[in-house]
Amino acid sequence: MNSIEYKAFYDKVGKINGWDFSNVKCVSEGIKWDFYNEVTKTCKKSDILLDIGTGGGEAILSIADSALLLVGIDHSTGMIETATKNSAESDIANVRFLQMDAENLNFPENFFNVVSSRHSCFYAKEIAKVLVKGGMFLTQQVSETDKLNMKEAFGRGQALGAKKGSLKAQYITELNEAGFNDIQSFEFNAIEYYQTPEDLIFLLKHTPIVPDFGQYELDFQILQQFILENQTERGIKTNSERFMIIARK
Repeated sequence: MNSIEYKAFYDKVGKINGWDFSNVKCVSEGIKWDFYNEVTKTCKKSDILLDIGTGGGEAILSIADSALLLVGIDHSTGMIETATKNSAESDIANVRFLQMDAENLNFPENFFNVVSSRHSCFYAKEIAKVLVKGGMFLTQQVSETDKLNMKEAFGRGQALGAKKGSLKAQYITELNEAGFNDIQSFEFNAIEYYQTPEDLIFLLKHTPIVPDFGQYELDFQILQQFILENQTERGIKTNSERFMIIARK
């Protein structure tokens, strides 16, 4: 997918459900951290936080009491519509949502104490511009070999064939060049068990793991075979591989 295709995809998803997968039944083994829990550990009550690629806003609404002000941005109109709706229903006063591109952060310089970005593109120089001296940036990203058995089964998929670790190395280089220091990285490769075929289909239809899932004639036939080959007593088995980078400006 190119950037225009991604935007169209996330607009569609945002209008349906934001980024809320709470109803998907999945059991995981080997997850080493909860990203937004790590964000809260970094925040002080007096901090201003920026969340890039905030989706439907569920995550920062859930940690609203960890900072003075939380601002979530997303390039997708659909996502921001969902986030605004979720915010109104939550009655939380210190969270704001704005439609904005990560490559052009239209905020005052040295404004935020903490910037977070989960599974979303970011631009290190833009973050350095709006982050205070000594401020913290945290990101969690999807590794190249995430859902590897699934992508291999379909013969297409997000970052399929890319060298493992290349995205993490690229981001660390960009953060160094933007003036960040004390850069730390962490990773895990967890096992996931999706409880029913419907849970797996929801995942495939609402994420870009397998681009254009369902639009190819053989997709559901491939999926059926994948489920047969990966069905276990605990559920349909795949992997969830993530890396996290924490950097100080």
